[in-house]
Amino acid sequence: MKAIIFAAGKGERMRPLTDHTPKPLLTINGKPLIDFHLEKLAQAGFNQVIINLAYKGEMIKSHCGNGSRYGVAIEYSDEGPEPLETGGALNLCLPWFQNQCFAMISADIFCHFDYANLAQRITDLANSDAQANLALVANPAHNPKGDFSLQKATLCLAQQHTYTYSGLGVAKPTFIDQFPLKRQRFPLREAIYFWLESGKVYGYLCDDFWSDVGTPARLEALQSH
Repeated sequence: MKAIIFAAGKGERMRPLTDHTPKPLLTINGKPLIDFHLEKLAQAGFNQVIINLAYKGEMIKSHCGNGSRYGVAIEYSDEGPEPLETGGALNLCLPWFQNQCFAMISADIFCHFDYANLAQRITDLANSDAQANLALVANPAHNPKGDFSLQKATLCLAQQHTYTYSGLGVAKPTFIDQFPLKRQRFPLREAIYFWLESGKVYGYLCDDFWSDVGTPARLEALQSH
């Protein structure tokens, strides 16, 4: 099974911590954020991971290597000095997916989710007419209005009962390849909005611990977790 870890961002909200260290290598109790994801992916049976790189990407590549110490095979998608955003990152990686469903993970989150759930969602997605299935969480304090709502298991943009996209999900390559507005640089949410209009994006609510590690204060709070 395949997964992509989004790790190309500049981490501007995390400065000064990211002045010299890319956000995926910031640590919680001494362990880099990206290590948590790679270990959980390996435990769940994922064996191929691609990591997109831009800001201080060589540091990430040097740290993660070929993935053997995690139990996965890692490849890299180097986007150059400017990140292509999440949608652009997927578009660049389309040949690597080889028409297989894949998991997508934001490196800058920390959670207790069981990634075996992602593996099962990949199987379910492959046998459905949906394009993606996203993990949602209760709205955190920094995103009180949320991102999406759920009607049974389908994402929508209703004004009430909204949830926040966790940064974890699974998708088919056609989620990007058949998105008519794809281009070199664009955010993932554009493709999500396009496909949910036709009911092709599923979602599910996770109640395990989750945090968007978006500020130094949030990172500090996790040190005692």
